[in-house]
Parts: sequence; structure tokens; C-alpha cells
Amino acid sequence: MTSRIPRDSRLRLVRPRPLAAAPSAVNQRRPRRPAPRPPEGTPAPAELARMARSGLADAARVARWADGALGPGRDGAGSDGKGTLSDETAGRAVGDLGLTAAQVRAAWDTARLAGLIEVHGDSARPGWRLRAWNRDDSAVLRGWVALFDAWSLASPEPTDREPAAVAEVVSAMPQVLSFLQLSAGPVPVEQLLDLLEQRVTELRTERCEIPYGPQPEPVEEPETADAPLAPLLDWALGALASVGALTYGDGQATLTPLGSWAVWVKLEQICVAAQSPAGNIEVAAEEMLRGCAQLRPNAARAEYRAWLAARPVGSAVTELLGAARGDDALLRGLAFEALRVVGAPAEPDVRSVADEPTLRPYALLWLAEHDGIDPEDAHEVLTREEATWLWVDTAAAVADHGEAPMLVRHLESALQPTVPRLLDEVRAVGHPRTVQVLVALAAAHPDPALAKAVRRAAFQVHTGG
Repeated sequence: MTSRIPRDSRLRLVRPRPLAAAPSAVNQRRPRRPAPRPPEGTPAPAELARMARSGLADAARVARWADGALGPGRDGAGSDGKGTLSDETAGRAVGDLGLTAAQVRAAWDTARLAGLIEVHGDSARPGWRLRAWNRDDSAVLRGWVALFDAWSLASPEPTDREPAAVAEVVSAMPQVLSFLQLSAGPVPVEQLLDLLEQRVTELRTERCEIPYGPQPEPVEEPETADAPLAPLLDWALGALASVGALTYGDGQATLTPLGSWAVWVKLEQICVAAQSPAGNIEVAAEEMLRGCAQLRPNAARAEYRAWLAARPVGSAVTELLGAARGDDALLRGLAFEALRVVGAPAEPDVRSVADEPTLRPYALLWLAEHDGIDPEDAHEVLTREEATWLWVDTAAAVADHGEAPMLVRHLESALQPTVPRLLDEVRAVGHPRTVQVLVALAAAHPDPALAKAVRRAAFQVHTGG
């Protein structure tokens, strides 16, 4: 069953146009949930922003130095493609700022994670948050939360531990942080270790790591159960302390006001999602995107934010890109909408898939908007062939999930000035859904002559003509 209520479809991904005002019935909303209040004792946003500015003072200082000394950050990064500060640039910063080389590199890395510096390949430039740093408290807090989300990158992970074990601890730490937030005071590390072990065990059980077939007799392990996780908990707490989320020492850990506020914000996002009609927070990326397909844009973005808040950023981005690689073109477009909500932390992964033909147009548009190009103009970064491929992919999403009039209206978004030109170029790009799209368009279009021409083009593609 399809809805009779007009809605702002996200299917029109190519050269979006301003939408007409929605009927009044569409604008009728249920009463909004009252804005939640943070826990008693939480500092005001202005005070939280002051704390964040203080903790990120060196990062902002290095970012401003790069902005001025490097001519908006040109050639600040090394040639490893990871944004590492080059030795030459670090030496200049040491002389100009009076910091040690270690302090400069630490501040540079912090500035990248907080979005004060954006690295693109082998070059770097100031991020938009640096421009708003002194006047916009919300930009400062978003920058600090970005750093908080990337805590596992702030300190090198233990090299003597299996990557899988490190990933389990990173996935389990949101529960540890939630417990710290609810405790509202110092918590012994032994208690946190017990909680971490329980959560890791749950994660392994959820994956059903049960061996099949005959198994050898178990061998007694000389180590206690908590031995493998204790060093990883120490690393995780140290990394969180390095970004200012908690204090750690004397066998105890305590969330800072900033850390407590950030955890509360994420818990609130999760609660909102759990209470929403969609409730997609616990499902995989593909199922979440399907659930969001029927939502209006603002509601879908709220679902994306809540879904992302419940997961480590890295694994969430990997899931979204996996969903984008599937056969459903609608999910491909929605996955990149969700990646827009992720923002800067997704940039390396999006850039890495820009050479995949199926994802390239979407990735190039995402990167263009991330670089500050207006979404209305972002399509200009695509070649004619890439834009035509995207038009076909979007049309496939419309054909699969939309209604016939929507597919007819999709013709308006084509770059080609005439239908014959469009058909020629559509046939040339080699999209795997070209035949199905043309057949659906021919069946939907009310003009018999145009429908006949489209059917003929579909037949020619089908027969290799």
C-alpha cells in the first residue's frame, strides 16, 4: 500500500530543486517531545564550551598557525595520505609556537579529530569549526564531541593484542561510559573491568561463536579470565582521559563534566530512537535504511543520528558503505544521506570508495559537499557520464520504490536537453539496470510517441544494439 500523502522523497538525488510548499495536512505534527533536561549539576552550554576551548587550546593554536603560516594549510600533511604532520612543517611549528615536537604533533592530531583541520590526501586546510571557534559555542561542542567519538584513535592501540580483541573493547566501551555517567562519581577500575568482561561476553554470544563439529579436549588456561582485558581497559581509559572525557588514576575513573554531558546526549538520542515509531536503532544498516525510506527527511536524519550514536563510528561507516554496495539503488542514496550525518569522520572511507563505479557519483557528491560546495552546485563535480549514470541509478530507485508519476517527473532532472540525447547517453553509460529503467519509464509515460521511443531504446540495449 502506498501513502496518499505527498512527501519529500529522497529519490531525487540529481540536481535537486526547491520543493513546493507542502499541504497543510502534511505539516500537521504530533506534539513534539519536550526538550530533555540534562542531569542536575551539568554546567550550562556556555560553560561546557569554555571547558572544551580550554582543553583544545593547543589544537586550535596549531590550526590557526597552519592557517596563517602555510597559506590555508597547504602541504601541512606528510605524503602518507593519513594526515600525519610532515617533519618540515612540524619543525617550523616548533620554532614559531615554542612547543616541543611531541606537543605539536599531538595538537595537530587532536585538531584533525576535532575538525579544526581537514586533511585531503597530502594537503591540509582549516576546518569550518576553526572559523567559528571564538563565537559559536555549538560549533565548539560539536568539535569536542567529534574528538570524543574518535577516542580510540587518540592513543595508539596496544600492539601486543589481537585486533579483534581491541575491536571488542571499543564496541563495549559505550556501556562502560554509560555506567560511569549513571554513577555520577568515581568508580573503581575493578568494577569497570567486571562490566567490560560481561559486555564482551555478550558480544561474543550475539555473534554465536560456537564451534561446529568434533572439538579437541579443552586445555586449561593458566591465566585468569580478566587477564586479556585488563590491559585493554587501561588503554581505553587512558585514551578517554587524553581527550578530556574522564580522569583516571589511583585505581578509579571519573567522567569529567564534558564527558558526562556527551554520554548523556548520546543516551538521550538512543532513548528517543527507542521511543520512536521507527525504532531502527538495534537493526543492521540495510534494515535501518529500509525503515527510514518511508520517513520525511528530518525524521530520517533523527533516526540516522540515533543509530550512529549506538555504534562506534568506524563500524557504522563500514556498515553503511556495505549497504550502499548492494543492488537496491534507494538504499545506496539513503546510505550516503546517513554518511552526511556522520560528517568528517567518514571522509577517509568515502574517499577510498570513490573509484568504485557503483559508488563513485555518490562519493564525489558527498566529498564536494564536505569540501564546502553548495549542495545545489555539487553536481558540477561530476562528468557528463557520471551524472548520467547517477540519473539511471536514481531512476532505478524510483522504479523499484516509487510511483509512475514520480518516474515521469524524474525526466526533469536529466542533464540532457532532449529525450533522444538522454536515451543515447543512457545507453552509453552501461548501467546494469538500464533496460529495466527504460521499460518502466515507457510504461509510465503518458506520451505514446515518447513511450515508443523509450521502448525501442530498451530493446536496443537488451539486444546489444
